[in-house]
Amino acid sequence: MTGSRILALGHYQPGKVLTNDELATFVDTSDEWIRSRVGIRTRHVAAGDETVDMMAAHAAAKALAGAGTKAEDVDLVMVATCTAEHRVPNMAARVAERLGIPAPAAIDVNVACSGFSHALAQADHALRAGAASRALVIAAEKLTGVTDWQDRSTAVLTGDGAGAAVVAPADGPGEPGIGPVVWGSAPEMGSAVRIEGTPAVFAQEGQAVYRWAIKELPPIARAVCERGGVAPGDLAAIVLHQANLRIIEPLARSLGAPQAVVATDVTASGNTSAASVPLAFSKLVARGEVESGAPVLLFGFGGNLSYAGQVVRCP
Repeated sequence: MTGSRILALGHYQPGKVLTNDELATFVDTSDEWIRSRVGIRTRHVAAGDETVDMMAAHAAAKALAGAGTKAEDVDLVMVATCTAEHRVPNMAARVAERLGIPAPAAIDVNVACSGFSHALAQADHALRAGAASRALVIAAEKLTGVTDWQDRSTAVLTGDGAGAAVVAPADGPGEPGIGPVVWGSAPEMGSAVRIEGTPAVFAQEGQAVYRWAIKELPPIARAVCERGGVAPGDLAAIVLHQANLRIIEPLARSLGAPQAVVATDVTASGNTSAASVPLAFSKLVARGEVESGAPVLLFGFGGNLSYAGQVVRCP
């Protein structure tokens, strides 16, 4: 039981980019209003026929190629999403079919914005226990499909995309790996972020979520580092859920890691819920901003209200 490690990452975003100025032509808002409150400049919007499993499969295919892993070598597929268009077959099964993965365990995880870290932890646990030998962990969201475009408090936030990781057993105790997860929730505040109704619509109590994040999350993020055996000052990068620049920046500062690269993909991609952490992480790696083997804090939080984080070694 030597643990597991991330072999490679991949990400995908739809081709259509919606700017703040374009958004302001049909929503009562402005570029200045959006930037000053959440830091978002643009977001990617999926086409009508561009589904969650389609985006997930694109990101996963890139991760598999980067890892040099064949589809037939994967025996666990996990997809974190809260915007699945269908219940059965689930997104994981649909992705497996798209990629030609034979007979995997196919599991969807719905923990909204912290879904990727939850799924990554479960894949790590499965590999440690010998229940799987190679896992594909994906987070994909089509949040614009559940957006009320007349509600400027939420319409300015949402974007679409996917991120994926190939996870395999570590070669030995000293090899780069995935640290222990710290996870939990505040179920009494779960209704602060919602996707409910028929048709389903995204809504949230923004101020309540902001206050919770600023007050409650800093000590939890520090606990993630402690559990992973890494001092904040040794982190090479910090990848938080890309919800709001006004949450990301103070939370990152509170860790006391001035040397770490802080992912701010929210400015270009908006809030992509579960997809935001792997999407931002994959971009950092693709740009060469984090060295292989360096410690990276992954920390998702939001809907439910739930949180999950772990320190991982950069592939």
